[in-house]
Parts: sequence; structure tokens; C-alpha cells
Amino acid sequence: MAVVEVKNIKGEKVSEMELPDSIFKVPVNPGILNEIVRMQRAARRSGTATVKNRSDVSGSRRKLFRQKGTGRARRGDIKSPLLRGGGVIFGPHLRSYAFTPPKKVRRLALRMALSSKLEANLMTVLDGFELDQIKTRTVASVLSTLKAEKPLIIIDAKNENLELSSRNIPGVKVLRVEGLNVYDILNHKTLLLLAPSIRQIEGRLAA
Repeated sequence: MAVVEVKNIKGEKVSEMELPDSIFKVPVNPGILNEIVRMQRAARRSGTATVKNRSDVSGSRRKLFRQKGTGRARRGDIKSPLLRGGGVIFGPHLRSYAFTPPKKVRRLALRMALSSKLEANLMTVLDGFELDQIKTRTVASVLSTLKAEKPLIIIDAKNENLELSSRNIPGVKVLRVEGLNVYDILNHKTLLLLAPSIRQIEGRLAA
């Protein structure tokens, strides 16, 4: 098992903690991570773009002019896709872009994302992050002390003071364990884990 330092919000070492190799020491496969990130981004797409086909456009179905003798192109009705205001050919319609890889693959990708942060020395374990009041400046000062650049902070339970204090700091995001996902882990440069949240992550990713 990997052993990491547990720090306080002043950046001082207070203890050590063992991390399970089954979660934090998994060989990283970029292909799997890419698939899960695509899954998350696809699920966020609205898919609301749509057009009117020939049958959806309002207008008469009468032939505009006779077939022969005018010297013009042979026209059908005014709803032809070739005319201004007519229907659209092969345009987009309401759809869902979502797809779902197997659960085992999704869990494996989450383990890989966590392992990649530990391997790159971009993960810090904190004993706690309690605030007496909602104060953005306090959180910014703590992150500066910890040298946490664009951090993702994982908490084990609701922490309203921390969540509200950090939401106006660019690049900072606070997530509870149940919301932990591959995209956010990879999208943020550093990962700050509260020590109690690690046990919850183990329970969530139990094979």
C-alpha cells in the first residue's frame, strides 16, 4: 500500500495514511479514460437542435407552374428543399447523444484517474477543512498555502461553509464523494482529498 502524508490546512504534516493499491495504484489506460470522458461530455449535450423537413413546412402542395414550356427548372410545390423557405434536407433532429459503457469499465476509469493524480504527485490528503464562517478569502489563503493549483476538493459530507466560500474562486470545485467522476478529476490539476472521504471512496469502488 502507498503511504501518504495527511496535512492540515496550514500545510503541516499531522499523520500518515495508507492508500489501497486496488484504487490508487492502478495502471493507467488512456483509451479507457478517454471513453469515460466522452461518455460524460456526451451526456451533457442537449441534443435539441432540430429543423423542419419538407413535410413540416406550411404551404400549398400545388405545383408552382406547368412542367413544360416556361424555360424554367421543373418545380414541384413551394415546400421543396431547393427553394427559400422550403424544408431542410438531412438536418438535425431531437436526439440523445448519451451512451453507457459497462459499470466495471466506469469504476476502473475512476480508479485510473485517482491513480494518475497520486502517481503525478498532484494529490494531497487533508485531515479536515472546517471553516467558522463563509469567507472566500480564507479558502483562497489555504489553497495558496497548500500550493493547490486549480484544485478539486473532495469532501465526505455536506460542508456548506466550504462549498459557498469556494464557488467564486476561478478553477476551484468542491464535490462530495457521491459526485466524484473521471472528467472533473482530470479537468482539475490538483486533487485535495479529505481523509474521511477516502474510506467512502473505497466503499464506492469495492470490486
